Amino acid sequence: MGFTTPDLPAVEPESFLRLPLMERMRILAVNWAEHGFGSPRMVHTIYIAKLIVLYALGGIIIATATSQLPAFWHVSQWWNQPIVYQKAILWTVLLESIGIAGSWGPLAGKVKPMTGGILFWARPRTIRLRPWKWVPFTAGDRRGWFDIGLYAALLISVAVALFSPGVHSDSLSAAVPGNTSGLVNPALLIAPIVLLILNGLRDKTIFLAARGEQYLPALFFFAVLPFVDMIIALKLLIVVVWVGAGVSKFGKHFSLVVPPMVSNSPLVPFGWVKRAHYRDFPRDLRPSRIADLMAHIGGTTVEVIVPLVLLFSHNHWLSVAAVAVMVIFHLFIVSTFPLAVPLEWNVLFAYASIFLFLGFPNQNGYGLFDISSPWLAAALLAGLLFFPILGNFRPDKVSFLPSMRQYAGNWASAVWAFAPGVEGKLDRVTRTAKNQVDQFIEFGYEPQWAEVTMQQVIAWRTMHSQGRGLFSVLLRTLPDIDTRTVREGEFLCNSLIGFNFGDGHLHNADFVAAVQREARFEPGEAVIVWVESQGWGSKVQHYQVIDAALGVIERGTWVVADAVAEQPWLPNGPIPLTVTWTASDPKPVRHIEIRDEQNHERGALA
Repeated sequence: MGFTTPDLPAVEPESFLRLPLMERMRILAVNWAEHGFGSPRMVHTIYIAKLIVLYALGGIIIATATSQLPAFWHVSQWWNQPIVYQKAILWTVLLESIGIAGSWGPLAGKVKPMTGGILFWARPRTIRLRPWKWVPFTAGDRRGWFDIGLYAALLISVAVALFSPGVHSDSLSAAVPGNTSGLVNPALLIAPIVLLILNGLRDKTIFLAARGEQYLPALFFFAVLPFVDMIIALKLLIVVVWVGAGVSKFGKHFSLVVPPMVSNSPLVPFGWVKRAHYRDFPRDLRPSRIADLMAHIGGTTVEVIVPLVLLFSHNHWLSVAAVAVMVIFHLFIVSTFPLAVPLEWNVLFAYASIFLFLGFPNQNGYGLFDISSPWLAAALLAGLLFFPILGNFRPDKVSFLPSMRQYAGNWASAVWAFAPGVEGKLDRVTRTAKNQVDQFIEFGYEPQWAEVTMQQVIAWRTMHSQGRGLFSVLLRTLPDIDTRTVREGEFLCNSLIGFNFGDGHLHNADFVAAVQREARFEPGEAVIVWVESQGWGSKVQHYQVIDAALGVIERGTWVVADAVAEQPWLPNGPIPLTVTWTASDPKPVRHIEIRDEQNHERGALA
């Protein structure tokens, strides 16, 4: 891999592209296991430069310069100032809302231009996705000038709160005598809170892009709670995010996330380290014991136990050790450059660990039981847990972000299959980007290599549990699949609405219908297989087959254990599928496709 040249798979592209689809997936999954996405080092350098210069340094300069604090290099004089933390949140919300933080750049499918966000959300006639059809005054799926004005008002309101000086707070002065910086004016936070909700009701994309599920509660706490209660509420918020993410990793999905994540890290220089995360590279790409330990000791256990230690510890050195673990945890995620590239979020959480639990330790009057009222603590906890609990029992009702399943591997997802030559119809859709394959070509890739690169992304999907199910449905549904162009739904979604953070709800049947209004595919030209996350207490995932021209034409399920047991390239054929409904026979049906048992058993051991 060079600084400016990608690490392309060792294939001859013309002959490679003539191979059957699943043979291509085998080759590219093996390639990913050793090389990851293969992005040039320049790409990672751009991300790190953006993270350090724009986000970290830019945010610190703004926070200190607008809060009557010493210059940014006097770290000891500002790191534990409450207004700095408040402005770090506002700065992050602003960048996320513009679209230049998470889900930005080539690793998120944005090559030219590298920014989605504002380029889509400030343009009329782009796709708008309302979260609930029953909410009045939200009808339609295209953006109008009202939506653009609402979005612009959100950005302005956040910027006003960010750049305004602090105001005196009696509760802060009582808790921290001598503080002169004050807090962000609570009155200035009302507009961002209201506008974030209103934007979200009109277009869930903007709310999720701003990470409203985490930052909206923080803004609310800033606006209404006295200082000590505010700090305790912020501790509860970050602990719920951590523990919720940890709990979501219980199950069969998460171990499959770690190996391709480590394989994609440019900071893991040794191929043998990457290969060690697979059972028997290159024959068996299921997670090895090392990967299982990384997942459930280095991941799940850390996210559940260490935050609870921080919430209840009154021992200084124990808290220091726990904070160090969480900082390392978030920096490790940054080092792997996950495809949604949530780098800013991880840096903010690393800083929040230090600020909240060392800047205002429990033993100094900021513990959970120091809150002004137990009823307030109960109300805060109930509010913070509502969507994670609902979203895990009913994943169809709540985005995976409020459900706290960011890295769990248990995601709603999709793949699209286009008949030869019809992918270009997507260019009829109003947007500010082209199809990703065309973006790579404009960036300088030869057309065939651009196609191989896009297929590397769907090979990444096959390395996760839901990918084996999605491709099983494709193989069973489309006899001509080897001649079709298959695309990863998350990447495609990025090119059409300017954002995706791994949330399959952003490219579900409603999204497909919105795309179809302008793309105008004929029946059979664009077939999408979409799957919902696995709910707590269920052993299956529910899928849909969607014809862009006809709507949902089939529903069914697969058993998660069957998907986890298979190889990415499905050497034994599709996993067993249960069809529960078809458009041709709208009555509920119960048809089970079962592979040859001997082959199934052999596949489990392969």
